[in-house]
Amino acid sequence: MTTPESGLHLAELPDPVLRGGGATLDVLATQIPAYTEVLVTGGRGGFPTPIVLGTCGIGRVTATADEVFGVRAGDVVVATGLFRSGRAARPEEALLAWTGIGGDGRATPTTDRMRDLWRNGLYAERAVQPERTLVALPGAEAYPAPERLAFLPWLGIAAEAAERAEVRAGQVVAVVGATGQLGSAAVLVALARGAAAVVAVGRNGDALEVLAGLDPRVVPVRLTGDRGADGRAIAAAAGPVDAVVDTLGPVPSPDPTMAGYDALRPDGAWVLVGGVRQDLPIPYGDFMHRRLTLRGSWICRDATVLAVWSMVRSGVLDLSVLDVTVVGLDDPAGALATASRSRGLEVVVLVP
Repeated sequence: MTTPESGLHLAELPDPVLRGGGATLDVLATQIPAYTEVLVTGGRGGFPTPIVLGTCGIGRVTATADEVFGVRAGDVVVATGLFRSGRAARPEEALLAWTGIGGDGRATPTTDRMRDLWRNGLYAERAVQPERTLVALPGAEAYPAPERLAFLPWLGIAAEAAERAEVRAGQVVAVVGATGQLGSAAVLVALARGAAAVVAVGRNGDALEVLAGLDPRVVPVRLTGDRGADGRAIAAAAGPVDAVVDTLGPVPSPDPTMAGYDALRPDGAWVLVGGVRQDLPIPYGDFMHRRLTLRGSWICRDATVLAVWSMVRSGVLDLSVLDVTVVGLDDPAGALATASRSRGLEVVVLVP
C-alpha cells in the first residue's frame, strides 16, 4: 500500500535490505485472514505507509545480521509479527506490517517507531523481519505442504489461549466463535490436547457441520441470539464445561460471549482471545461465588508456536483437514475478495 487510500496493489520493489537485528526471508506461504479486506480499507486501525502488508507466515531464512543467533540461513521459520520492546516491567508490543497494539491498545512513540522501522511484510516474494519475531521450525524443510503451515500462527494464538485456560486431557472445552478461522484453530488445538469433548459454538450452520465431521468429540451448538437459551445449550451439550475459549470477532452484542460465561461450571476458566468490542456485564457476586478464572490472551509466545509445530510434525494435529485455496501476487483484489468469503477451516494462502 502506497497511501492509506491507495488499497492493496501489486508493485515491483527492490529486494529488502538486511538490517541490524534482522533476517531476510524467501516467503513460502502466508495466510490472508478473512477480515483483511476490512483492514485494508481502514476498518481495523492504521499503519504507516508505504508498506508491504503481511504480519505472519512461513519463510526460509536467506541471511542474518551479524548479531542474530536465534535463526540461521536455511532455516524454515514462522514469522509471528509480534514485536516486543523487551522492557520486562511494562513491555510495549505491536504487530508489524499490520494493525494491532498490545497493552491497552493505544499506540505509543515506541510502538509507532517499531512499525515505522519494520515495514517489509510477508505479502511479497522476499521480506526482512526482526529476529525476535521469528521461530525456527526444526524439520519443517521436509514438510510436504508448506501452504498448510501458513495456518501455524493462528494455531499458535489458539494454543496460547488453551494454555491460559489450562486445558487438559479429559476436559470439556467450549469454543465460542468456532466457525471463524481462529475459532476453528481453537477446536483443532483442543482436540489435539486430548479434550473429552469440544463444544463448537457459532452461527454458521455449514461451518459447524464441517467441524462436527472432524471427530466424534466435537459437539456443535448453533447460536440463536438468546443469551439464556444459548448458555443452557452450551452447558448441556457435553456435560459440565471446564473451560470456555471465546474467539468471537466484532459482534453487535456481548450476549454470545456472556452465554459462554453462563455455561461454565464452578471453578472453570474463561479466556478471551477474539475481537469483541463490547463491555462485558460480569456480575461480581456470581463470578466470585463460582470461583471462576478470567484471563485475556493475545498472540502467542515462541514456545507455544514451537509446541504446535511439534504436534503437527508428530501427526497429533493434522493439517490435512484444512480446505486451502492458494492465490498468487498477481491479483490482490481478487485474493482479498476470496479471503473475505472464507470461513472456519477454509483458509486462503498466498504463495508468492
